[in-house]
Amino acid sequence: MGVSLREWTVEDLPAMVEVFDDPEVAYRTPVASPFNLDAASAYLQRIQQTRAEGTRMHLAITVEDGKPCGEVLLNLAMGSIGYTVGAAFRGRGLARRAAALMTDYAHHVIGMTQVRAEIEPGNHASIAIAEGLGYRLSGEEPAQVNDGRRSYTLRTWVHEIPGRAQRASSCRQEA
Repeated sequence: MGVSLREWTVEDLPAMVEVFDDPEVAYRTPVASPFNLDAASAYLQRIQQTRAEGTRMHLAITVEDGKPCGEVLLNLAMGSIGYTVGAAFRGRGLARRAAALMTDYAHHVIGMTQVRAEIEPGNHASIAIAEGLGYRLSGEEPAQVNDGRRSYTLRTWVHEIPGRAQRASSCRQEA
C-alpha cells in the first residue's frame, strides 16, 4: 500500500472529522474536541494561513483512493515534525511512512540538517516510529507543557542526515 502526502482541501472536511474526532488524537494534539465540521473548517483555515506565511506544512496522508487517513506536519520555524493517523486507519504503518517522507523532504528538499520530533514519554507508538526512522533522544531537558486541557512532558528526538552525526563526532575527536 503506497502512501502519498498532499495539501488538505475543502472537500476533505468530512475526512478531517473522521481523522481528528478521536479521543486519542484529542489527548495527544492541540486540535479542538469534539472535532466537527466547524472545527475542521477553522483548522483548514489555520493550515492555509500558516502555509501562506511559510511557517508550517500540514499534509494529508493518503493511500490509493486519495482519502485522507491522517496528517503529517512540518514546523518550518522549529524544524519539527508531527503526525497522526485516524483510529480506523491505524496499524498499517501509515504514520511511519508519512514521517519518513516528511523527514526526507525536510533534509533533502528544504535542507534542514536536523529534524526534530517532540514526543510524550508514554506515547509508545510515536516513540517506535521515531526510533524506527533513526531518530534519537536529544540531550535537551524535557519540555513541560500545559495546553489548557492538561499538563505533560515532551522529550525531543532528533534525526540527522545519515552519516552527518558520525562525521561531526569524528571531527570533534580529531580536533
